[in-house]
Amino acid sequence: MRAVIFPNPGDLQVVERETPSALEGHVVVRVEACGVCGTDLHIYQGEFPARFPLIPGHEFAGVVGEAGQGVASLRPGDRVVIDPNLNCGTCRPCQRGLTHLCRNLIAFGVTNDGGFATHCALPARQCYKLPADMPFDIAAMTEPVSCCVHGIDRAQVRPGETVVIIGAGLIGLIMLQLALLRGASLVIVSEPDSQKREVARSFGAAVTVDPASEDLSTVVMKATNGGADVVIDCVGGAITAQQAMDLTSEGARVLLFGVAAPDETIQIKPYELFSREISVTGSFINPFTHSSALALLASGRVRVSEIISHRLSLDEIPKAIELLASRQARKIIIEPQRVPE
Repeated sequence: MRAVIFPNPGDLQVVERETPSALEGHVVVRVEACGVCGTDLHIYQGEFPARFPLIPGHEFAGVVGEAGQGVASLRPGDRVVIDPNLNCGTCRPCQRGLTHLCRNLIAFGVTNDGGFATHCALPARQCYKLPADMPFDIAAMTEPVSCCVHGIDRAQVRPGETVVIIGAGLIGLIMLQLALLRGASLVIVSEPDSQKREVARSFGAAVTVDPASEDLSTVVMKATNGGADVVIDCVGGAITAQQAMDLTSEGARVLLFGVAAPDETIQIKPYELFSREISVTGSFINPFTHSSALALLASGRVRVSEIISHRLSLDEIPKAIELLASRQARKIIIEPQRVPE
């Protein structure tokens, strides 16, 4: 098989490897589509904990090529999407029902080889069958949508509330749609890229702001009569996290969803949290939300096709990394079976 490997941070190679075989309880999936995520960029840059050498890619879908002994739920030819996160089931968080916070978490594409390859071997229980008419590139977006479903649950968006979303990449645009599905009466999106702002407006954002030329706080305070009920940071980092804190109304919830560097910090005034009852929460991956995300995509209630801006081959992953780092792409899909032109 062909695969992209990160031998070490900052290093990338396209290599030939032996195609894996299906162990007991496992399947081998022929990967048809794999999303390039901001986490992949962070791994490449050495800013996110991963196990090297690594075949990255954790947003993928494909076709079962081989089913190992004991696999009764799947057979060769089945179209599937992957939940990349596998918990141990025995640590304290797992035993408390917090399986996504497992202390021994395995993530295909982060700790174990993932979908930037023509084939991937993994436990059959990580596979979800796809509707027959769902394209693979749409199916590959199940994992980010599932993470956003968990995030919107954590944000507790209620009907009639005002929501500010900072960042209109894939995650911000999914969060926008989910907030509206939850009944938000007004969603404001902050995004410096004009094309992304245009997509946000087409998805239902009532107000879009270019933070490079407009004062976001002024716009939000005027549009919401004193601050938003919910602020979601989809960028990650001290600047936007601090900004999110400053856009709140009384009793607001702040969701820090974007991945910040582990050593970044922000200033919080405890009295502000106390006197205004501001809640600040995080959101990590996708506990028990994969089926819901797949159903939202299959029904068309969450749209992602307009967000996908590039479809590339394995050999073009250096280009994908460059596009992602320079923020010149909305969403990139790698198609491992594509023959390079």
